[in-house]
Amino acid sequence: MSTEHATDFASLATTARDAAVFASVDMQPGLLRCDAAKVEEEAWYQVGPTGEYEGAPCIWVGLYIADRWLSESVEADVLHQGDHFEDLLEEELVDQGYDTRLKVEHFRNDHKVFVFRSPVPTDRPHAVRQTLLAYEACFRELGDMTPDEDD
Repeated sequence: MSTEHATDFASLATTARDAAVFASVDMQPGLLRCDAAKVEEEAWYQVGPTGEYEGAPCIWVGLYIADRWLSESVEADVLHQGDHFEDLLEEELVDQGYDTRLKVEHFRNDHKVFVFRSPVPTDRPHAVRQTLLAYEACFRELGDMTPDEDD
């Protein structure tokens, strides 16, 4: 990883901590992990790794959920609302000042973690910050990501 990239991750980690919406923020080589706040099961937002999407360099930003039931609760909410993940994320991206529509991939990875992620062009450093915060705002309201206040 280049020094420039490390500086970007350090700056992004500061932004994530300052946003005060994550339970914790941990910087690792090539990755930033921000644990979701107020969830009872393991779930985190992640920036990284870098890769390619449709032939262009990107960095992946997404939500990772270790628990099947939590992931299904998020999926069910979107299904019942009749929306698409791309539509919900786009609204939050616009609120963050990034007027774009990103593809949202959803799959279960080799570690049996449920992944919702989007490719962000690497030539848009501010877009990575905006996408991370948009992901948190979008998914916080879905399924059991925030426990009921009635308990």
